[in-house]
Amino acid sequence: MRPRPSGSPCFAAIAHARIRTHAYALLQNTVHCSALRCCTEAGYQHTLLVHGKRCFHIELNQYMNAKPEQLQARGGALLTPRSSTAPGAFLAASAGVRLLVGGWTTRGATCRQRSARRTPARWVCMDQGAAPVGTRKSIQALENALQPTAFHRRVTILGSTGSIGTQTLDIVRSCPDKFSVVALAANGSNVELLAEQTHEFSPELVAIRDTARLETYREALRQRGVPEPPHIVAGEDGVVECARYGDADVVVTGLVGCAGLLPTVAAIKARKDIALANKETLIAGGPVVVPLVHEYGIHLTPADSEHSALFQCLQGAPDGALRRIILTASGGAFRDWDVSRLAHVTAADALKHPNWNMGPKITCDSATLMNKGLEVIEAHFLFGIDYDAIEIVIHPQSIIHSAVEFQDTSVLAQLGWPDMRLPLLYALSWPHRLRIEAFRPLDLVQVGSLTFRAPDHDKYPCMLLAYAAGRRGGTMPAVLNAANEVAVELFLRNELDFMGIPAVIERTMQRHDTSDWKQTPTLDDLVAADAWARRTAREEAAKRPIYSAGANLETQKT
Repeated sequence: MRPRPSGSPCFAAIAHARIRTHAYALLQNTVHCSALRCCTEAGYQHTLLVHGKRCFHIELNQYMNAKPEQLQARGGALLTPRSSTAPGAFLAASAGVRLLVGGWTTRGATCRQRSARRTPARWVCMDQGAAPVGTRKSIQALENALQPTAFHRRVTILGSTGSIGTQTLDIVRSCPDKFSVVALAANGSNVELLAEQTHEFSPELVAIRDTARLETYREALRQRGVPEPPHIVAGEDGVVECARYGDADVVVTGLVGCAGLLPTVAAIKARKDIALANKETLIAGGPVVVPLVHEYGIHLTPADSEHSALFQCLQGAPDGALRRIILTASGGAFRDWDVSRLAHVTAADALKHPNWNMGPKITCDSATLMNKGLEVIEAHFLFGIDYDAIEIVIHPQSIIHSAVEFQDTSVLAQLGWPDMRLPLLYALSWPHRLRIEAFRPLDLVQVGSLTFRAPDHDKYPCMLLAYAAGRRGGTMPAVLNAANEVAVELFLRNELDFMGIPAVIERTMQRHDTSDWKQTPTLDDLVAADAWARRTAREEAAKRPIYSAGANLETQKT
């Protein structure tokens, strides 16, 4: 066979493999490809390969009895894109794509048996994730940090009156030589605190998301004798303006929920680094945000404890070194409850987190373990790792914040007391390490023992819903996130039972899967999917559904 010219497309039939559970793709030298997505439906397996905006669907059972000699490369133009339900005859691939099917490896026109004792390869392309790891640029940043040079970063904080915002300002207050405030944005629910922050940190711009609270904020400033900042803006557009304003070096995204997506996109386009404390930005907007991070050359550093732990453990690791991610979870308020009791819990019960002091939404997400499911999707977009290589472990002490396993099976973990200021500090100061006396050093003797256990999927069905949404991809994670926000809001207002939360989410996902799901969404598509999911979730919640464990869940973590 003539050698295939570099960069030209090829079609390869899937050959000689008894496929039962998974197929994997390692995509090399191909920027605009996603991982091979697999699912089992009605006794046979489908595979979806996305190349740019073109989607190709394959029914793998068509090729189970093919012979090795039938595997061949065929020149020609790419196949016409098919719908997500139409079967295809060939797999469209670009140069540098290797397909692993069951125990067989195909590359070009070759086919060889892999060792049955080896773990199937997993898609791990750290240089394609949003976080600065596994790239020459990130290594250069670490090398620059070795130089004894001073640094100062100007900071904008979105969500300044929330838990993320107030703890970020604690860091600014402790390190005035390293950080200063350029702009603040808040929802407007606590204008008294916002006025105090304005007085202490003298921002150039303040944004209030709730326009009805603007005059109340101005009155709070007058009562304190505080002059108004040079710029005051309001509404959603005001928060976006705050995100891209001025000469800020880094924007801390601490807004709750999907409200942080558009401001984060605006900050990236203004070439500002992002300290990401709003996980929904990547969960709902990952297909748009990750390419923008690479296009504009900014640094996006995770500011939540689990992904900061992974980020710290991966410093200096080359692309291809990562084998597996282990996300630890406290287990939330109901980790020691029997599943039979969950039908009768109240919002007050769910907000009693045993380890962390957080806002009501994230505390409720911890009780359902949806927060961990959302973190699985976030880890996928941050570190370019397939969902099969992301595992969740219950760790009640919350001392190990997460861990990574490398190809040689060595495991690195990050430990510390439950304190959100540490990941926030590292997100702001990366790649530098700063000493803050107020931080409490970890005492392993005082910790005593660390325990771990597997999560109970009957108690925490939201985790499987998150895996299902992540594997489906496209607009589905945005729908998952929006439906969860609505369901949690209704639960906290006593308008939905606790086990109604996963029921509403699953029903909303099922309706989206059969209606307007898109594999390669634009930003407008994601915003529209978010709005649709919120309306649909309220419709489903009005039926007061109760989740029945494993009743309709089609895609599960194996």
